[in-house]
Amino acid sequence: MVYVSGMNFTKIKETCLYINDLETARSFYEGKLGLPVIDYQPGKHLFLRAGMSVLLCFNPEDSRQKTSPPPHYGGGRQHLAFEVPEADYERAKKEVADRGIAITEEVTWKSGTRSFYFEDPEGNVLEIVPERGIWD
Repeated sequence: MVYVSGMNFTKIKETCLYINDLETARSFYEGKLGLPVIDYQPGKHLFLRAGMSVLLCFNPEDSRQKTSPPPHYGGGRQHLAFEVPEADYERAKKEVADRGIAITEEVTWKSGTRSFYFEDPEGNVLEIVPERGIWD
């Protein structure tokens, strides 16, 4: 548990990316990475399950115009990291490559932990990290 200003946060429940082509995003995240779709509204949003968390993909123009929940939008190269069990790190790297996704870089951090990066079709920077190491 992380304690911030007296609040007991246990994790980030959902992460959001702003994606213009949601159908291509669905093909990538569901088709290539195998994330189950929770909800898909063409032109609006794509919600996916990632372990115990949720990946929200919003069309930024649609999201910008909403009144509830409050409008939010973004753009550019965004980043998120998927966590895998430490024992599955090499297998995850092989699976990403076997699915035709180019690994752009692998980094060895000061702790000795490694992580690797790749991109989605929109150019967002995705990372695979083992359960323990980078922030522990």
